[in-house]
Amino acid sequence: MKKLTFLFFIMSIILLAAPHSSLAKDDLQQMIDALHNGDILELEDKTYEGNITINKSIELIGKEGTVISGDGSGNVISIEAPNVKIRNMTVLGSSMNRNSSEEYAGIKVYSNHNVIDSVTIKHSFHGIYLSQAHHNLIENSLITGLGKGEIANQGNGLHIYYANDNILQNNVVKGSRDGMFFDYANRNEILYNSISETRYGLHYMYSDDNFFEGNTFTMNTGGAAIMHSNGIKLEQNEFIFNYGHKSFGLLLLSSRDTIIQDNTFFLNQRGLYIDQATGSLVKNNRIIKNQIGIEIWASSNEQIFTLNEINENTIPVASLGGEGRNSWSENGIGNNWGRSFPMIDLDQDGIGDEEVRYQSSLHQLIEDQELVYLFLQSPAIAVYEKLNQFLHKEKTMFTDPYPLVTKHERKQASLILIGVLAISSNLYIYRHYKKRLL
Repeated sequence: MKKLTFLFFIMSIILLAAPHSSLAKDDLQQMIDALHNGDILELEDKTYEGNITINKSIELIGKEGTVISGDGSGNVISIEAPNVKIRNMTVLGSSMNRNSSEEYAGIKVYSNHNVIDSVTIKHSFHGIYLSQAHHNLIENSLITGLGKGEIANQGNGLHIYYANDNILQNNVVKGSRDGMFFDYANRNEILYNSISETRYGLHYMYSDDNFFEGNTFTMNTGGAAIMHSNGIKLEQNEFIFNYGHKSFGLLLLSSRDTIIQDNTFFLNQRGLYIDQATGSLVKNNRIIKNQIGIEIWASSNEQIFTLNEINENTIPVASLGGEGRNSWSENGIGNNWGRSFPMIDLDQDGIGDEEVRYQSSLHQLIEDQELVYLFLQSPAIAVYEKLNQFLHKEKTMFTDPYPLVTKHERKQASLILIGVLAISSNLYIYRHYKKRLL
């Protein structure tokens, strides 16, 4: 009997101790609440239950298989303290409620000076949401949405709201509503991110003095839409194959003093679309093989286009809605129009000997019929252009007084000139010799 009593006592201690120890180990919120500012919590290779709130300046480090799974009722991770670091984990399962004013996310940040590094987010409304949060770093993360078929039912990959001086770099976003959405967000740096299969790769409202470098926007309905914003710089970005009804590589709408430099616009329906914009500098870009290279409306003025390669587009420039006040050269340097407008440069100074003037009758058709974009490569369009050329119904789309001529083109022109001179010389000799014979 004494032995049974002792055995029962030992088993009771084990049963009481084991569940308590296991619960404390698995309850992530409880683990976080037990930490102090500056502590580091290393998570295991397993799934932890969200939703969690971080209100201390701590660091969470996961492993390859670390997952924080929300219950679908809110943010999976809410960061309310500054100087929080989250690294190396997968986050999934935020609320998908579109009617909530909370705007739920996989990770929602309400504080400053935080780091989110190498995090994978999926099955969440928004991916990472900065809400009035400044001086944060988001890098090396992968955010996957529900795909294009579910665009209306989801949020954005990176959502930046009233958030300034943040850095977003080396992230990949695909299949969300908008890849990156900025709203009243100033002085942010967006570097070397890849955005694909979204509605707008970049959607931009009322945000000033931001810098975009080295980003890739591909296979979106619209590459990047910059609206009602000033002082934006876009350098060395790629806008590739953004295609759909009235699609574009880059849209400027009601924006001022934008610098667009050293970018590539390739295989878009419209490479660059400018409407109600003022004071843009478009310099040294490659605008290649788009349906329309540049579409610019008369509501846009004081744009400067210089040193761009604008080549092999179905329509190089469509100037719509009347005459705008824009310059196609700066300080005597225009643009390279490639094979679309062959140039002769007899004095070999790199500037064509004649201005480039492009005239077309498609402006009225494009303004009146939105579906024209779908048929720009149709033979019927060429017939329409020829007919209106014969009827003198064309309009000047642009005039470049100082078109650039490449070294290859100068060499070709020199060879042509030499050939012409050789033929002329031979004809002269032949005629002179013929006269002497007679």
